[in-house]
Amino acid sequence: MVIELHVTVEKPPSLQDYLRNLVGVPKGLLHELRMSKEVKVNHEEPVWTHSLRKGDIISLPLFQEEVSPTPTNIDLSILYEDEHLLILNKDAGIDTHPASENDYHSLTNGVAYYFIQQSIHSKVRHIHRLDKETSGAILFAKHALSGAILDRELEARKIKRTYLALVEGLVETSQGTINKPIGKDRHHASRRRISPNGQIAITHFKVVKKFPKEKLTLVELNLDTGRTHQIRVHMSSLGHPLFGDTLYGAKSKHTRHSLHAWKLEVPQPFKQEGIFVTAPIPLNFGPPLLSLNIEKL
Repeated sequence: MVIELHVTVEKPPSLQDYLRNLVGVPKGLLHELRMSKEVKVNHEEPVWTHSLRKGDIISLPLFQEEVSPTPTNIDLSILYEDEHLLILNKDAGIDTHPASENDYHSLTNGVAYYFIQQSIHSKVRHIHRLDKETSGAILFAKHALSGAILDRELEARKIKRTYLALVEGLVETSQGTINKPIGKDRHHASRRRISPNGQIAITHFKVVKKFPKEKLTLVELNLDTGRTHQIRVHMSSLGHPLFGDTLYGAKSKHTRHSLHAWKLEVPQPFKQEGIFVTAPIPLNFGPPLLSLNIEKL
């Protein structure tokens, strides 16, 4: 498979600098492309160090790879798909990627099976991950080049993720920002904690609706960073752990913790347009009666 990129910038640099700095092709893949002799500019073999011109057409091969990890037939809920990426609606209770060598039932295993059925010769690349009990929109790349570009977009915060969380207690402030570093908890292998020596973590939140009778609050959240358990740790640090999240101090018990990746906005690789998807809120998100109410958002 070959994809074509149209040079739209004024006074573009050389081919190698254009692919590396403007498209986001990593060093290893750039070398592989160069050695393949299959890259063309205006259907001719290019001189990689010569400047491009606005309007040039760059043709890039997409190399076939061995599909991995082990494929498993799992029902997938597809929110969006094109030739470069796949956005799924993940159920709570399934890992994003295998939790161990002998785990063949993660979402990544299911995508590997789907790739084989669709004759997509590529290893599975999840661009971000969701905790096992977190549901909602999750992004996968279909080949190495789109994976590299999407990784770069995520790092540059151009991929926007919006979450919904049902938290214990009535949150007093209508909105706010939590800027507290997060590190590992040395007393609990799977737990994270606020730590002055941890990684920078920034979460923005706003109250969507309060449920005084149940003493719960529905909160919308956006992340500037993507630390492990970030929302769970940050909301717990405010005294409002997620409903059902006993690992971080919730008093309530539930089949899952109430966190849902609600919306996802992605700049489409190779095109000047964006993709926006909304993942329906599942009925097991919170208490049954509240979930029916929240589902109407």
